[in-house]
Order: sequence, then C-alpha cells, then structure tokens
Amino acid sequence: MASAETAAEHERILREIESTDTNCIGPTLRSVYDGQEHGLFMEKLEGRIRNHDREIEKMCNHHFQGFVDSITELLKVRGEAQKLKVKFVHLQLLTTMDELKQCRLQQRNIATTIDKLTHCLPGVAPTALYYPALCTLEQLEHTCLPKAGGYRFCAIMAENIPVLRTHIRDVSMSDLKDFLESIRKHSDKIGETAMKQVVTTLNTEGKKPIMLSCRGFFVSSCLFVPGAQDLVDFSPVYRCLHIYTVLGARDTFENYYRKQRRKQARLVLQPHSNMHETLEGYRRYFNQIVGFFVVEDHILHTTQGLVNRAYVEELWELALSKTIAALRTHSSYCTDPDLILDLKNLIVLFADTLLGYGFPVNQLFDMLLEMRDQYGEILLKKWNQSFRQIIDQDNYSPIPVATEEEYRRITGQFPFQDPELEKMSFPKKLPFSEFVPKVYSQLKEFIYACLKYSEDLHLSSTEIDDMIRKSTNLLLTRTLSNCLQYAIKKKNVGLAELVQIIVNTTHLEASCHYLEEFISNITSVPPDTVNATKLYGTSTFKDARHSAEEEIYTNLNLKIDQFLQLADYDWMATQGGGQASDYLIDLIAFLCSTFAVFTHLPGKVAQTACMSACKHLSTSLLQLLLEADVRQVSMGALQQFNVDVKECERFARAGPVPGFQGDTLLLAFIDLRQLLDLFTQWDWSTYLADYGRPTCKYLRVNPHVALALLEKMKDTSRKNNMFAQFRKNERDKQKLIDTVVKQLRNLIATHQS
Repeated sequence: MASAETAAEHERILREIESTDTNCIGPTLRSVYDGQEHGLFMEKLEGRIRNHDREIEKMCNHHFQGFVDSITELLKVRGEAQKLKVKFVHLQLLTTMDELKQCRLQQRNIATTIDKLTHCLPGVAPTALYYPALCTLEQLEHTCLPKAGGYRFCAIMAENIPVLRTHIRDVSMSDLKDFLESIRKHSDKIGETAMKQVVTTLNTEGKKPIMLSCRGFFVSSCLFVPGAQDLVDFSPVYRCLHIYTVLGARDTFENYYRKQRRKQARLVLQPHSNMHETLEGYRRYFNQIVGFFVVEDHILHTTQGLVNRAYVEELWELALSKTIAALRTHSSYCTDPDLILDLKNLIVLFADTLLGYGFPVNQLFDMLLEMRDQYGEILLKKWNQSFRQIIDQDNYSPIPVATEEEYRRITGQFPFQDPELEKMSFPKKLPFSEFVPKVYSQLKEFIYACLKYSEDLHLSSTEIDDMIRKSTNLLLTRTLSNCLQYAIKKKNVGLAELVQIIVNTTHLEASCHYLEEFISNITSVPPDTVNATKLYGTSTFKDARHSAEEEIYTNLNLKIDQFLQLADYDWMATQGGGQASDYLIDLIAFLCSTFAVFTHLPGKVAQTACMSACKHLSTSLLQLLLEADVRQVSMGALQQFNVDVKECERFARAGPVPGFQGDTLLLAFIDLRQLLDLFTQWDWSTYLADYGRPTCKYLRVNPHVALALLEKMKDTSRKNNMFAQFRKNERDKQKLIDTVVKQLRNLIATHQS
C-alpha cells in the first residue's frame, strides 16, 4: 500500500515538476527530500528524463530537414534584401539629386533675373519718377483743364505747364552734365579695372579676350564684368534720354551727348608732355582711353540708339590715329630697353582689352612691329657698352682652372670640348681668355631679350625665329664686329694681346652652330628650314681674326723698324767686323721670343707672320743700304752688312716657327743675298753675261739697285784714292767700276727701250 502511494506521490511530483514554473519548483523539491524512497524517485526522474529526451530527438529528427530548408531560404532572402536596400538608396539619391538640380536651376534663374533686372533698373527708375509727372502734365493740359472751364487757376496752371516741362528737362540735363563729369573723372579707374580684368582672365584661363557676334554687332565679352556700372551711376543718362524722348527732343539730346563725348575724347587722347619719362605715364594714358570706350560700349548696349556702331567706330578711328601718333613720338625719346619692353607689354594689354570690346586693333600691332626696330637699336647700344666693358676688363690671358668644378662651370657657360685638355691633370689652362664665355653669354642674353619682345605679338614661330636671327646678325656684324676692331686697334695693344684675340675669335667662330641650335630650341623652328636666315657669326669672327692677323704683321714690322732705327753702320769702314751688329742681335732675340708666343696660333697664321717679318726685315735692310742719305758705301761696310744678313739667314734657317718646308723662309732674304754675293765676289761678268736668263745666278738682282749701290762705291773709291791716283791697282779698280757702271747703264737703257 505504501509502495503504491509512494509511486502515486512520485508521479504527482514529476507532473508538478513538468508543469510548474521554475521559480515555484522549490516546495515541490522539498517534499521529495522530506519524503522517503528518495532513491526510487530519482530513478523515476531519470527514466522520465530519458523518455523526454527520446521524444525530443524524434521531434528534432522529424523537423531537421525543414529547419535546414528554412535557413537556406533565409540566406537567399538576406541577399535579395541587400540588393533591395542598395536599389532603394540609389533611388532615394537620384530623387534627392533631381530635387537639388531643380533647386540650383531655380537659384541660377533667380540670380540671372536679379542681374537682368538690376541692369534694367536704371531705365525703369526714371519712368517711375518722371514719366508720371509728364503724363500728369499732359493729362492736365489736354483733358482736365479744358473740362474745368475758364477759371483763373486753370489759366495759371496752363501757363505753368510748359515751365514745369522745361524745369523737368533742365533738371535731367543738369544730372546728365554731372554724369559726363563723373565719367570723365572715373575714366582712368574704369580703364584700369577693365585692363586688370583682362590680366586676371589671361592668368587664370590663358586665353585671349573673345568677341561674341550678336545681330551684326560685336557684343563685348567683358560687358557684364563688374566695373563701369559699379564706378559710375548711368541712371542720369537713361533718365535724360527718356525725358527728351517723351518731350519729342531725342535728336537734340543725342546730338548734345555725342558732341560732349567727342570733346572729352579729344581731351583723353591728348598725352602729357612728360608721358615718356615713366611707364606710369603711359599706363594712365591707356587707362583713360580704355575707360572712355568701355563707357561708350556700355551705353551702346544699354540704350536704344543714343550712340550707334558707326559713331563708336568713328571715335575709335580718331583715337587709334592719335594714340599711334602719340606713341611714335613719345617712344622715340626712350633709350631704356626695359622701359620699351614694358611699354610693349602695356600696349599689348591695351590692345587685347579693346579687342575684347570689339574694336579693331591691327594697327596697334603693326606699330609694335615698327617699335621692334627701335627696341633692337637700343639693345645694340646697350650690348655695345657691355662688349666694350668686357674687352676693357679682359686680361688677354688663358683662363687658369684649378678644380673640376671650376672647369665644368666655364664649359657650362661656353660650349668647349677638348679631349686632350680634359685628360690633363689640374691645374691647367683653357686656351681662351674670360672674354670668350662672357661674350657668348651676352649673345644668348641678347637673343632672350629679342624673344621677350616678340611674345604676344600674334607672330608665327617662323616669323619670331626670323626676327631673332636678323637682330642677332646685326649684333654680330655691326656691334660685336666694331667692338672687336676697337680691341684690335686699341692703343698700346701688344702682340701677346693680338695673339689672344685670334685664339678667342677662333673659339667663338667654332661656337656659332651652337648659337644656331640655341635659337632653334627657343623658337621651335629647325635650323635647316627653307629660307631660314643664317647667322653671320662665322664671317664676323673670321673678319676680326684676319684684322688681328694684319695688325700682328703691322706691329711686327713697326717693331722691326724701331730696331732698325738703332742701326749705326760706318759706311766708310775699311773692313767689316767679325760679328753681327748689336741692334740686329737684339732684333733676332726679340723675334725669337715673339714667335715662341705664337704657339697658340693656327700654324698658317704663325708662318705668315714669320714670313712677313722676314720679308719686311729684308726689304728694310735693302732700303737702309740704298738710302739717299748714305752717299758712299765702302767694301768694308758692305762686308759688315753681309755679316748681318748672314745672321738673319741663320735665324731663318733655324725655323723659328714650325711648318716651313726646307729653306722656304730663306727666300725672304734671297734678294739681299744675291746682291751682296754679286758685290763681295765682284762677279759682274757673270751677272752681265747671264742677265735676263731664267737660270741666271743673280736673277733677283735689279740692275737699277746694283747701279745705285755701285755709284755709292765709286764715289767712295775716288775719295779714298784722291792721293793715291798713281797706284796701279787702285786705278785699275776705278776703271773697272767705271766700266761696270757704263755697262749697267747700257743694260738698263737697252731693256727700257
């Protein structure tokens, strides 16, 4: 019985556990622990749990596939939901953007409307103020007063109506005069604003002002740029125009306005006498002109017929002619190339500004091309001073180079390449002086200066290239050539300096093709373009070098003459000395040291100088022998002279300058040698017998020269033998001389006939 009750109690407790809320299960569990058969309850509880686990497992197995299918569907729904979300956001964004676009379009339309209405307000304002008054007067005069009858006040009002009309007209005219005075005062500022606007446009967009065509007229691209209407109130002119139109006097108003503006134009176009002194003078002049035409352009486009295109063009033609005449006059006073360049840029800005308002400016650019020649002449004068300064400061010595950095610096200034010199260790010397890199740099600076002027002149690359080359040719053939001649002909210039000038011009000549490339690089025009102007640098430097060579020859001859002036021959000596004269020894030493300096010269130049010096020495010695002051020459003096000539021949034979073949240099003294051999060997029979034959031993002896010298010896013989006339050998010698003299005279006479 107890067992059945216990089992029933346990069953009840299990049902309570299964059905009772967790929070209220405490009393039920307490009854389990308070009762007996606790272990038996636990067995039943575990059995019940196993039953429930089996049921749960069955249920899970039954619903598992459905759960998997649900999860799969959920994942698919999540992907579609994400796509739907993206589409929704995109659609929402498109809707918002359309709304924003519409809103901004409305804002722009509102701003445009405000702007247009603002431009219309000056024309509307006078209507609001004066038109009702004029209409009231019209109504009073023609409607109200006639109906009122013949009262006295009506008559008084009728009499005053014309007065009121006149008053309104006079007030508006007074406002117009104030307006004209205002724009006269503000023309400078208006023009400055317009030109600054063009500069801003060019700097930001890099474009030239454009003109928009509208119904046959040019509409300014700058028309709605803030400027004129902000600085000047245009309402008086609109008001006055309207009133005069209502009063039927529009033509009167138009004629008055145009007449007054023509007067103002003439004042604006009259430049100040000192305008050329500073750039600001030109700037004020241009600002006033631009301001004047900006106002007229504004009036042209905001009134109906007050001014027309023909009137504005007429004023512009007047302005253009007077402006160009003034610029030609005042720019001619300018001697500063920088000021000319700034003026050119200012004229270009002036032209571009007015071009933007539809005015033709081709004549201004034509005038700028005329000014280019003046600019070129000023540049030539400036560079003439620069070249002279370089010449005066040059030390005419090869440039010493101590480091690689210094060597690269100089070769960076001047295109010089010498593989042999580069192999040498430092310190070393470049063959040319500082004159060369400085002149080359100045040539490039000149080219840059020419390029600066050609910018913005609407020229093609070919035209710019041609202009630069022609200007550079003038610099080379005129300015630099004259400066080189100055350096060559300068007082106290020595042979060493002349030698260095030849070396310098040789290197500058070699650099001419680099200048050609330099110009081509900055103009983008290939040097081999058809009809391209070639630089004359090569001929310029060749001419200068030849001039320096001639100067060397001349200076050498002058030095030789100075030594010859020291010659002191005893023409009556009984016998010659055993060694050369002192003056000749000094002369030979000078020539040796001089020709040693010629090592840097081209071989042909050194050889020519040496041959020229030897020929001049030979000729001068012969002239010394035949001078009229030398009336008598003894055989002893002739022997001493022969020793000196032999010294000269030794010098020539030693080869003071390399490059002569064989005894070529000796040929310079051949005339003297044959003459002296003829006299010292007394070989007259051979001379007289072979004269005229190509194989004659004394082919170079002129019979006139031989006769002149023989006459000097005959006189000497006679004088020395005045007291020895009876010595047989002396008498025979005298007879022989007389005989030879007679034969020479016969020879001369025969060949002359």
